[in-house]
Amino acid sequence: MSQRPTPPHQNTPEAAPPEPLLSDDALEQLDDFLDSDRVDEDALDLISTHGFMVALAVAPSEVPAEQWLVELFQGEPAYADDAERTEITGLLTALRDNAIALLEQGGLVELPFELILDGLPPEETPIGDWCAGFMEGVFSDESAWFADDEEAAATLLLPFMLLSGLFDDEPDIAELSGDTQRLEALTTQLPELVLDLYLHYRVPPEAPSGGRGAKPKPRPKTPAKGKKRR
Repeated sequence: MSQRPTPPHQNTPEAAPPEPLLSDDALEQLDDFLDSDRVDEDALDLISTHGFMVALAVAPSEVPAEQWLVELFQGEPAYADDAERTEITGLLTALRDNAIALLEQGGLVELPFELILDGLPPEETPIGDWCAGFMEGVFSDESAWFADDEEAAATLLLPFMLLSGLFDDEPDIAELSGDTQRLEALTTQLPELVLDLYLHYRVPPEAPSGGRGAKPKPRPKTPAKGKKRR
């Protein structure tokens, strides 16, 4: 890989603050379930799940629920009953759908942690966990993310790759990961970087420059199954 992270995103003075995708109570309910012994120990935790569902909101194609549920939970959770299954899957779907609705309006997603590394490696913080979950969402249909413009997609995804800690064994990524100043800057820009990715995939190329008000194009509903990277 020869791409470099995108330069710091410039916020406009009129930019609205990021908005949460679920209430605190709903996030706590999901956290309790994901942390319970009814879920496989390899399932994503709450922070990674948040990143995973936001990636599905950004994704250029719609991943079927039966696919992403298995990938998120690494199997089938031991639900207490059908009502709990409906409630948990409903919360997850709402997280994704609320992200889509917010991004369609040019809004920023509020992330459930402080956007600061404080000198720590990203993988030792919730920032790394969230970006790792986001990349798992990318891996769920990797070919679709890179189908139209592989170079642009790689450039836009590079900050998430850097902060995830999943690619530190790749020499060029390891080199970039040593730039702590850049990592701190990318961390503070995560909500804007998510929106940039969404606009890349959803706003037609003929839209006016800076056209965050442009009407997003619909996503295909039959994705090509991509290769996951672990």
